[in-house]
Amino acid sequence: MPGIFTISLDFELHWGGFEKWPLQKARDENYEIPHLSGEYFSPATNYNTYFLNTRKVIPEMLRMFAAHEAHVTWATVGMLFHQSRHELLNNAPTSRPSYADRQLSAYHYIERHGIGNDEINDPFHFAPSLIKQITSTPYQELGSHTFAHYYCNEEGQTVEQFREDLKAAQRAASLHRVNLSSLVFPRNQFNDQYLKVCFEEGIRAVRSNPLDWFWHIESTQAESKWKRLNRGLDAYFPVGKKNTYKLSSIQYREGYALCLPASRLLRPYNPREFFLNDFKINRIKGEMERAAQQGEVYHLWWHPHNFGRYPKESLAGLQSILTHYAYCREKHGMESLNMGEIGQVLMKGD
Repeated sequence: MPGIFTISLDFELHWGGFEKWPLQKARDENYEIPHLSGEYFSPATNYNTYFLNTRKVIPEMLRMFAAHEAHVTWATVGMLFHQSRHELLNNAPTSRPSYADRQLSAYHYIERHGIGNDEINDPFHFAPSLIKQITSTPYQELGSHTFAHYYCNEEGQTVEQFREDLKAAQRAASLHRVNLSSLVFPRNQFNDQYLKVCFEEGIRAVRSNPLDWFWHIESTQAESKWKRLNRGLDAYFPVGKKNTYKLSSIQYREGYALCLPASRLLRPYNPREFFLNDFKINRIKGEMERAAQQGEVYHLWWHPHNFGRYPKESLAGLQSILTHYAYCREKHGMESLNMGEIGQVLMKGD
């Protein structure tokens, strides 16, 4: 079997860190949707310009993916799917996560800080125009990042609350005539109970963590600095284990969603890293080529907003990676599949 290159993206905008990313401006101005005219804010100096850059980056990513026939899963927070605040709250589940730390709840954020009426006056919490662009671009899969950026291992929440969140995510996706079959867990938190619920609610493939100990994430709270340090070092140096794998190594368990391990987080451009920016891109290209030569899977992931600080430079890194994928496809027969397509191959037993 040829090597497989897959990309999964955690598409969340401000919902990905509302508890720690303060927005600077009042939401009383209108934005030009969907394209947001003008140059990038580079570097972005606050979270408003950071996410406005993100909205401009996404169409660029889509054009690049289409040009290179890269099959990508966009794991999207369900709240972004809606046209209006009323529609969002109408789709939200009545049973909501009862986190011990209420700051982690998107619903608590809405009650305390409010959100705008729609995408025009609040492009940080609504994105139906971007979702339309994703679903209109070849080779792209719309997946789930849960409805409300749900944390599966946090104290206080329950498995049934998670189930209701997934049901709400499917309702939101139906607004765009999509049935969700792939999922990425926020902050990479999951366990067996939740994999079973995923399967029961229509999810067939989820992204799991790399096998290294420093990617085992139990909670968003008080995580070891040593783990974070090792995750950072592994982007540049061989700290972790081999991160490519045979498709046949994926375990299928009846009644559970398939776990597709991640290989590498694409870290964005950082001017303080100097030569290390090229070093990490070249490391990804080397790992990809190894997967192509050995007929293995290489699973790259990131958040679109990671490109928000230095968008042009980060896009240039992505272009280099996609160009190298084209080389691996031509030389080694590597193919690109999104998570849903990999799940279909595994379910058929091919």
